[in-house]
Amino acid sequence: MNGFERIKSALEGRQPDRTPIMLHNFMMAAKEAGYTMEEFREDPKKIADSFIKSIEKYDYDGIMVDVDTVTLAGSVGVPIDFPVNEPARSHLGCLSSLDNIDNLPPVKVENYKYVQIWLEAVRLLKEYFNNEIFIRGNCDQAPFSIASMMRTPQEWYIDLIGDEKNAHKLLTYCTDVTSQFIDLMAETGSDMLSNGDSPAGTDLISPEMYTKFAMPYEKIIVDRAHENGLPYALHICGNTDSILEQMLDTGADALELDYKTNAQKARDVLGGEITFIGNVDPSDILARGTLKDVRDKTIKIINIFADTPRFILNAGCAIPSTTPSENIQEMIKVARER
Repeated sequence: MNGFERIKSALEGRQPDRTPIMLHNFMMAAKEAGYTMEEFREDPKKIADSFIKSIEKYDYDGIMVDVDTVTLAGSVGVPIDFPVNEPARSHLGCLSSLDNIDNLPPVKVENYKYVQIWLEAVRLLKEYFNNEIFIRGNCDQAPFSIASMMRTPQEWYIDLIGDEKNAHKLLTYCTDVTSQFIDLMAETGSDMLSNGDSPAGTDLISPEMYTKFAMPYEKIIVDRAHENGLPYALHICGNTDSILEQMLDTGADALELDYKTNAQKARDVLGGEITFIGNVDPSDILARGTLKDVRDKTIKIINIFADTPRFILNAGCAIPSTTPSENIQEMIKVARER
């Protein structure tokens, strides 16, 4: 099997020839290719080149094309900071009150420069690798996360308690924004679509609030991906133990889960229904751990999922740019032995 076939098998519940590996490594890939994050985000050829060089160096199976967590927020008017050596980020909202929700203008995310750069990078990678390496076109953030940036997280969490009706109106608006990116990414030839929705995790809101305000809109996005004929992965940071069943109910084909989530519990809850992606600790293990730490954790997570083909090895979240290459090589070496 090649990398494309290996990842595809895991997503479809067919036994791959060895443990599939997909890395969330855009920051590390850019640094190792010799690009600043500013150079990376501004040029689709440099994004593609970063991942091509990473595949050549580490020989893994699937690329997750990620750039930052604020591209869709920027497309709707959230002020964005663009550091030279870090991914873009936001600190301020663009919607001062939910009372102004009806005044929000329609948005075409395709008109935002950084959306087009992201899409072109995926096109270039798919053209280069064809069906040799699996290409996952991440579509930035899910609706709940975009809403939190439009209002700022502090105000948004207050909104959920004080103005449910308008909160749902904003979520509907943001669902259209994410859906547009899903449709555009599907046209690139990407093999899979995904979103992050970490502000909806239970490190920040209750399981009940997740079920009411985040899950229904995630499900709409999953359905949109499936309407485009593509599998879909949902990522939420933090400990998701208490919402695993709800995440399963979104209909996602895979869940990419943080190291704080109990992998054994995830195995038990997900059963053989959907694919688990993760969940080696990107910071304490991959970035700062010893080779033994990496080996032990990798063996442990592989063993938990040894009785199911629905497993793809990855970090639990984005791998820091400071991660030693030896640690990535060790993780991959261990996986190739199994």
